[in-house]
Amino acid sequence: MFEAKTLMFIYVETPLHAGSGRGLGAVDLPIQRERVTHYPIIQSSGVKGKIRAEVRQRNGWRDDSAEVTALFGKAGEEGASAAGAIAPGDARVLLFPVRSLAGVFAWTTSLHALARFQRECALVGLNFPWLDGLSEPPEDPATALIGINSALKAGESVVLEEFSFRPQPNEAVARIGEWIAQHALPPEYTYWQQELPRKLIILPEDYFRDFITHGTEVQTHVRLDPDKKTVQTGALWTTESLPVDTLLYAPLMATRSRVDGTKWSAGDVLNVLRETLHGQRVQFGGDETTGQGWTTVTLAGGGQ
Repeated sequence: MFEAKTLMFIYVETPLHAGSGRGLGAVDLPIQRERVTHYPIIQSSGVKGKIRAEVRQRNGWRDDSAEVTALFGKAGEEGASAAGAIAPGDARVLLFPVRSLAGVFAWTTSLHALARFQRECALVGLNFPWLDGLSEPPEDPATALIGINSALKAGESVVLEEFSFRPQPNEAVARIGEWIAQHALPPEYTYWQQELPRKLIILPEDYFRDFITHGTEVQTHVRLDPDKKTVQTGALWTTESLPVDTLLYAPLMATRSRVDGTKWSAGDVLNVLRETLHGQRVQFGGDETTGQGWTTVTLAGGGQ
């Protein structure tokens, strides 16, 4: 039974590669995705591992310290193992950036993605109520919902990549954008907080799925022979990454600590994470030494 919960938002600042291993398709190193929806994710094991590394390093704790064991558990022989007090979920995409003819880029989402997010908010005790007026998708499959003062309109259309949509203004879109900006972005992101409600667009389900399937960033890498300055045999590969300005979220749930030497309540456990990670820049995924995976982490409020 988890006694305290919150949401962790991950705002991508440099391309993020949470890899799934060697791919069989056009991309050699694809990112992790859900099996059914094909939405990009960061699996919970990777989220937990990164949280553990950051908490340990930022607090100066040894990996075998009582604090780290209490928070994240300990593997060992029978009778020597212990369960941790923190249980993160998968990090899922809430907003995905797509190039726009007006406004430079749009933050895209869908009713399906928002409904999932609303469900997670209810789980952790956050109130995200504005889907009631948006539950019925537009009859026209090429219609997208935008805010009243949207920056995305180019004439009478919204053009994302090479696709044109008929915009349907709706006050709820801006309210959703304002809520996300308030809860998911750090206070110093003033420009982005102001722009998010104006650049948010709710796409039809199929179009959103296609954008997050085919609109990720693909980088080509080579390894050169140091003497000949030519590509070494077999040293040409491609890597898929989530683009800059993607917003992900992951539930964080906590129980009281279960190991001797610490007497943390579930609230204390979340406070350790909040004090350590909230508003901090954290690297997720691979290619850390080439500047990939920088994000800003924000922990929202939650309930018992």
